[in-house]
Amino acid sequence: MRENKFLIFFLSFFLISFNSQSEIIVLKKCDHKEDSFLKNEYILNLNELIMTRNYVYNEKTYQKYRVTDLSVKKKNSYVRNIYLEDGKILTLKHGYPQFYTQILFEKDKPEIFVKAVLNDVESLSKISTCKIIEKFDQES
Repeated sequence: MRENKFLIFFLSFFLISFNSQSEIIVLKKCDHKEDSFLKNEYILNLNELIMTRNYVYNEKTYQKYRVTDLSVKKKNSYVRNIYLEDGKILTLKHGYPQFYTQILFEKDKPEIFVKAVLNDVESLSKISTCKIIEKFDQES
């Protein structure tokens, strides 16, 4: 009984004092090949394996998409799950097994690519270059 109390005390002390670190990469002022934005940023939380994209269309781009889709908003945000593979950061696959796309990032590089795969044939296209890269190490 006494050993169990000691073990419980030790484990709870260890868990409370345990600090976890996470790395967050923020890519800001990202241009785009086809569209213009007032704000376009990507936040990569490598601890939670989540990418958040926040963007605000400029008026011309907003009107371009609004013409065909009334649900388009000028200010948008979305979250995707990510994973690390061979030093690259990828979003989860979007599409079907024969054809899918992913957003691809490389640590410390300002370029963002879309990776498209059709019947196991890969292609990479640069979709954006970011002017600012910020890295944060968080302790909790």
